[in-house]
Amino acid sequence: MKIYRPIKQVFDFVSNPENDFQWQYGTLAAARLPDGTDRPGSFFRTIGHLLGQRLQGIFEVTEYEPNKKYAFRSIAGPLHLQTCYTFNIDSGSTRVSIATQAHTANNFEMSERLLEIKMKKQLKENLALLKGLLEAKEILPGTTEIS
Repeated sequence: MKIYRPIKQVFDFVSNPENDFQWQYGTLAAARLPDGTDRPGSFFRTIGHLLGQRLQGIFEVTEYEPNKKYAFRSIAGPLHLQTCYTFNIDSGSTRVSIATQAHTANNFEMSERLLEIKMKKQLKENLALLKGLLEAKEILPGTTEIS
C-alpha cells in the first residue's frame, strides 16, 4: 500500500500500539505494557473482536528498525500470530507491506481456512483505512498524534 506521507510519520504511527484502534478493524484498545518501549523484547496488550468473539492478546515486539521494519508475535491469546510491517520510500511516498502468519489455539473455535480468508480481507481493509487516515489528517510534527 502506497501512502503519501513521509516514511517517519507512517512508521511512527504504525509502530505505536495505542494507534491501532484508529486503523485496525476489530481492535478496541491497545497499550504498551509497563516498561514497554520501542525495541525488541518489549510488550503490548490488545483487546478486540474477530467473528463475533472478544479477544485479548499479549504481543512481543520481535523487530524494530526505525523507518524500515516493525514486527511482533503473540505470546498469549487465542490466536498465534506473527506480523511484520516493512516500510520503503517510493517516489516521495511510503510503501507499507505486511506479512502475517496466524494459527488458532485449540480452544478457539474457528477453522484455519476461515481465519485465512477473514484475515486477508481485514488486512487489506486495515491498510486502506491507514492510508485514508494518514493522508486525510495532519500529523503533528515530532509526534504520532493526528489532529
